Amino acid sequence: MSTQTAAPAAVPASWAGIVAIRVPSELSARLAAGTHSDTVRAFVLARRTFLAGERVDMNVLAAGLGVDRTSLFRWLGNRDALLSEVLWSLAEPTLTRIERSTDAVGAARLTRVLGDFVAALIEASSFQGFLTREPARALRVLTTKESQVQRRYLAFVEALLEAEVARGAIRFSLPIHDLAYLLVRISESFTYADLITGEKPSAERARAAFEYVLRDS
Repeated sequence: MSTQTAAPAAVPASWAGIVAIRVPSELSARLAAGTHSDTVRAFVLARRTFLAGERVDMNVLAAGLGVDRTSLFRWLGNRDALLSEVLWSLAEPTLTRIERSTDAVGAARLTRVLGDFVAALIEASSFQGFLTREPARALRVLTTKESQVQRRYLAFVEALLEAEVARGAIRFSLPIHDLAYLLVRISESFTYADLITGEKPSAERARAAFEYVLRDS
């Protein structure tokens, strides 16, 4: 890998748009269309419940909306699909905000965006409450091959790497997909360290790992 001073290059108008194209989901499409008012209403309540630090329970949601579970599942899908959508609806604007506020280029930009994202997750009380309440489900929803969240995060990191290559700020010896996957797994390892190894989650250690990998990719 090499870095250099580079002129700013055009960045995507919408990281969310790139991710939605690369990792589509039925629920995200329904929400983006804005024409399914029941779906939007149910999702807003689920998201609000999550942010309040409460368990997103399908029975409670259905009761709160005054509908039966069959209608709720038709609108939102199963609980894992709903949780994935809620989690990404919070993660994506956080990633975008961090990326837009970063002036660095190349490896420094990647390290700052990914490191600050790990820090944001560790500091988010609603997110940490979810990990504490449902650790096994959280790891499944966030980090396994069935995870929409992981696939979307991977797509975001791939796009971030591609943008740095396009601006001429960095070159990689690894294929971009492979490097993105490695960076995502590093991010997960230090964000969920307490669930995986019993160690304390650490944004500082994540940043050090990102710097180490990106120094010679």
